[in-house]
Amino acid sequence: MARILLAEDDESMRRFLAKALENAGHEVVPCGKGDEAHGCLKEDVFDILLTDIVMPEMDGIELARVAAELDPTLKIMFITGFAAVALNPEVSAPREATVLSKPFHLRDLVAEVDRLMTAA
Repeated sequence: MARILLAEDDESMRRFLAKALENAGHEVVPCGKGDEAHGCLKEDVFDILLTDIVMPEMDGIELARVAAELDPTLKIMFITGFAAVALNPEVSAPREATVLSKPFHLRDLVAEVDRLMTAA
């Protein structure tokens, strides 16, 4: 079981992803904005940050960068329709971050979370 911080500004997508991950046995703390997720990261410990890239107030790339500074062991996964942005070497996203491009199947998300948790 992973403890996952989910940062997704689309409420229906956030609820949908949280439910799927909870059904797979994971604990999920959902946040609707990047700065809200940043506050959670400063106050609690998570195994995985699962974040959209395009969000108001603090985007997912900045959130991931700050998260990696706060907890270098935190695993980071972007869920986005803008994979090229996350993969661009000129962007300051953590290099170890995983990118899952939208649209994706929920089983792919769960499998990737499981893979991250079993990776050394």
